Amino acid sequence: MTRTQIQLPDEMLARAKTLCEAREISLAELARRGIEYILSVYAPDPGANHDWQPPKPRKLGWMGLNDAEIKAQAQISTSELSLVKPRRKSSHALD
Repeated sequence: MTRTQIQLPDEMLARAKTLCEAREISLAELARRGIEYILSVYAPDPGANHDWQPPKPRKLGWMGLNDAEIKAQAQISTSELSLVKPRRKSSHALD
């Protein structure tokens, strides 16, 4: 077992000592139990893959438009929007 030193705020130390007296355990035992609990809750799963990365983002576009067309659409004012004809999808796209 290794000795170590920790620093606690005065109020926390007083509360810890009160708990130790009520439970009839030492402050060191309280610290060991607390650390053991935290390690059990937050310790990584030994079987988990620690190299996991989130999936790479995919370019899905917006309404079938490329990046330049999306930018152009975003910059159109509402008055200009009334002048633009809606884009139709070609019927031969599935051919």
